[in-house]
Amino acid sequence: MTASEVPTEPVEGLGEGLGEALGVVARRLRSAAMAAFASYDVTPSQVRAIRVITQHDGGVRASELAQQLRIAPRSATEVVDALEEKGLVARDPDPADRRATLVSLTDRGRALSEDVRRARGVESERMFERLTRTERADLARILAKLAED
Repeated sequence: MTASEVPTEPVEGLGEGLGEALGVVARRLRSAAMAAFASYDVTPSQVRAIRVITQHDGGVRASELAQQLRIAPRSATEVVDALEEKGLVARDPDPADRRATLVSLTDRGRALSEDVRRARGVESERMFERLTRTERADLARILAKLAED
């Protein structure tokens, strides 16, 4: 199928084509996840930071966190400050460079990370439960293809 053959007509109930339809679904998933996060007293930006920190077992420098979150270093510092105040992260000296500090999850932060991951999974399941197994497999395959660089 060429680009000119891709349907661009409105998708029933979802607006102006495939891009709009995908955007609607993404916004619904994001809204459901944000509602779930609220019960844990964390903001979406804090959840994103926790997710990045989780990927770095030994901790991550705030500058690297800012880069991965695509935010200003000052904003990353504010996010880390808020997480530290909640007891979810700790700052420790970087053993490779005593001038630098690593941010890592506390036990409470790791537990919250797992809880939030589960809550996000529950919300995703609610969204996709109306699809058959075959439709889910097709959607997963299609989204993986679209996500390729």
